[in-house]
Amino acid sequence: MTTKTSKNRFNPPANWSAQYLLTNPIFSDLCQLFPLAQQRSWPTITELNSWRQGSTFCFVENDALAADGRYYEAFIYDTKAIPTRAENWHDIFGALIWCLFPKSKALLNQLHMTEIKQHGLKQRSRLRNKLTLLDECGVILALQPTALAHADWLRQHQWQQSFWQQRAAWEQGITPIIFGHALYEMATQPFLGLTAKSWFIEVPAGFHDWPLTDTYTFLDEKLAQQIANTASLLDNQQLTPLPLLGIPGWYAANATPAFYSNTEYFRPLRQR
Repeated sequence: MTTKTSKNRFNPPANWSAQYLLTNPIFSDLCQLFPLAQQRSWPTITELNSWRQGSTFCFVENDALAADGRYYEAFIYDTKAIPTRAENWHDIFGALIWCLFPKSKALLNQLHMTEIKQHGLKQRSRLRNKLTLLDECGVILALQPTALAHADWLRQHQWQQSFWQQRAAWEQGITPIIFGHALYEMATQPFLGLTAKSWFIEVPAGFHDWPLTDTYTFLDEKLAQQIANTASLLDNQQLTPLPLLGIPGWYAANATPAFYSNTEYFRPLRQR
């Protein structure tokens, strides 16, 4: 893991290696839910389709999109097929998120199409920008009743309060779940500056101890319910900045309080 701050264009590893995932706790859920540890080369379209668990969508080679001529979102909406580039970290992680959040991903696609029909392809509405933020950079923070105060602390950039002073809550009361597949891609080469967008969902007591498959099924249902009400997407209380490497247990260097004193990364809330 690199600790440098970089403003250059991000470049993921050129080749497949399961070690990028197995040695990084950010990928723990993926490694438990999919046979990634056994992969000696890039997952194929056939393998990705075998991991869908009976969903109505499927993955196809990206050439199908190029030959078709339809816009990406329209192609998915009409065919229920997800164009996937071969040997591409971004698209592999995108496929895994489709497997884990089929209802939410399908709804995002539907909402994109509704906005495109209303505004056209060239004019990106505020709602489409929010959809893209969630799709690429969203992290669900599942908060049990004892941890609800963390939502306000994180929205107010009280990083020390949540991540360090009340750190114990992250062991039992808060379950962070990556939804944005671009975050997974960038986590293959994590860097200070890697920032997600928080989506807060209240969950029952004991949620942290649920089986992992039940966790994702529940959150897919809840997220789909919330984004169906597009007012939630436009609410400034959602999709607030979250320094991803500050999440306890996800980055070795954050085991000391000094890590959180870096105000270039853990920025104070801008006064309006």
